[in-house]
Amino acid sequence: MRKEKVGFFEHSTLVLQVSGQFCIETANQKIAMKGGEMMLIRKNQLGELIKMPVDGGDYQTIIICLKEDMLRQLALEEQIEPGQKYTGQPNIRIPENEFLRGFFQSVIPYVHHPNEKITKQLGLLKVREAVQLLLHTMPELKDFLFDFSEPHKIDLEKFMLSNFHFNIPVEKFAQLTGRSLAGFKRDFQKTFDSSPRHWLQARRLAEARHLIENKNRKPSEIYLDLGFESLAHFSHSFKKEFGKAPTEWTH
Repeated sequence: MRKEKVGFFEHSTLVLQVSGQFCIETANQKIAMKGGEMMLIRKNQLGELIKMPVDGGDYQTIIICLKEDMLRQLALEEQIEPGQKYTGQPNIRIPENEFLRGFFQSVIPYVHHPNEKITKQLGLLKVREAVQLLLHTMPELKDFLFDFSEPHKIDLEKFMLSNFHFNIPVEKFAQLTGRSLAGFKRDFQKTFDSSPRHWLQARRLAEARHLIENKNRKPSEIYLDLGFESLAHFSHSFKKEFGKAPTEWTH
């Protein structure tokens, strides 16, 4: 079993679970998939992944990244009108069908032989085929795939309180809240009366103290989940903030 803080999904992504279980959790959704199931993950999201083998078997997944420049080119060539502003669920289960199942079967040889260099042109053909099959399966995905608008300006306070534990650059937080870096810092100062970096550190440490003090969690269990890159960095920061190392902390 592996838990990953995946921080930032920059591109929309098609996932086929071959074997084992895949779970994605965002601020608003939690979806689990088992072998044979498919999901489309929306661009510009923060999420956490849990990958787990089942019954002693292998864990295998195939991930196809749908980059925006390729989608723009496809829209141009196929005369697909760019979609409305997409407002539906950010992660969507794709119902299994023979076409998509056949497509993924055709991709598996490339996965099994990663040393065989396939041309960029052939790779793009496979990705474009995936997009066409998705539209054939669920025509309503047009707005999901071809919405090229920037993230709209959202409630900064609500977003940061839900996502402070993700270890991503401040620039990504700005992008996800629909702001320039300068606009993000300005709005952040107004909202929290603090700079983003200082607030993030203090908020993560306060959450760590709560988990250790009230939930009996060990420092080694929580530091990654709270956005710290190493246990040493977490322990040093905790001691600086509260006067004691996290291992010495008591009620």
